[in-house]
Amino acid sequence: MKILLLAPHPFYQERGTPIAVRLLATTLAEQGHAVDMLCYHEGRDLDMPGVRLHRISPPGWVKNVPPGPSWQKIVCDLYMWPAARRLAARGGFDLVHAVEEAAFMALRLNQRFGLPYVYDMDSCMSAQIADKYPAAKPLAGWLSRLEGRAVRDSAGVVAVCQSLVDTAQAHGPSAPVCRLEDVSLLEEPEGEPPSERLDYGGPVIMYVGNLESYQGIDLLLEGFAVAAPKHPQAHLVIIGGSQSAVAAYKAKAGGMGLEHRAHFLGPRPPAHLGHYLAQADILASPRIQGENTPMKIYSYLDADRPLVATRLPTHTQVLDNQISLLVEPAPEDMARGLDELLSDPERGRALARAAKERVAARYSLAAYRKKLLDFYAQVQAGCSGGRP
Repeated sequence: MKILLLAPHPFYQERGTPIAVRLLATTLAEQGHAVDMLCYHEGRDLDMPGVRLHRISPPGWVKNVPPGPSWQKIVCDLYMWPAARRLAARGGFDLVHAVEEAAFMALRLNQRFGLPYVYDMDSCMSAQIADKYPAAKPLAGWLSRLEGRAVRDSAGVVAVCQSLVDTAQAHGPSAPVCRLEDVSLLEEPEGEPPSERLDYGGPVIMYVGNLESYQGIDLLLEGFAVAAPKHPQAHLVIIGGSQSAVAAYKAKAGGMGLEHRAHFLGPRPPAHLGHYLAQADILASPRIQGENTPMKIYSYLDADRPLVATRLPTHTQVLDNQISLLVEPAPEDMARGLDELLSDPERGRALARAAKERVAARYSLAAYRKKLLDFYAQVQAGCSGGRP
């Protein structure tokens, strides 16, 4: 098939959604599909055989598009829609694969050109916007109805986790729904590994990811501050985040008396993720909002290190007490979890072994490819059979 892939975000950047879309596009191209990807203006070009990249051209003052809802994203989407319409008007596409809010553009393309589309649901947008902008909560019902329309008119839905499968099915789609989890990003890096060593003289608790508020970095800092006096040799290492977010959290850590024990390293290449995770003694995912499972979880499980995470659906649809230590999203319980793993390394090693076995069995690259390609075969058969 010839596929128009609508990816409303910077590409390529080393963060969750662009990484997932890269894997999606390359998997489809390797199967013989021709993929035209339309994305934002920011990011670097990649050599992806079988994938042709198109970029929007917004005003020059639209810069540094962050993860999640933002005014920059709204402006970029206003420029993305006419670009998508022009590409579709040229003809020749068999299917549109629409990521996140691009599903609304795909719905219009379906109405205008009769192009079937797949809705790639990486989050519940109505809930995500209401969580980030409480003033927008009155719009949540309207946004949910829009999502429902996009789901029902699609040729199929790809959902990144079970809660989103449930959301899609609750809208009553007649189209197939595929649960397509992310995979571990731990690979052998090309060339020389980085030389950076995290030698702080004691156990290292590590978080990797962006520093948006929903990630729960405040919770992690507060929990570590409670546990720290009992474990004076322990250190907290946080990798990722923009310069402004790193500066803000450094200041907060300093105000809590953690300036010499909480280390904010800024971004590091995902290709080096294994190098850093191997230097941790405990991994942490303190997320406090959202329903989709963080991409980092699959690499955490693969890293042979114990994991402490909040007991929320964003985690519990993948994690359980056999492969992780789950805590309530409160500083005192986060401190309890850190204390238990710091005090009982053998328990941590048992959790880590079970986690590595789980990720190999359920969340491997081979499993991802099989689920995606089986789903596409189903969608292709449905479209050929006359589905709208």
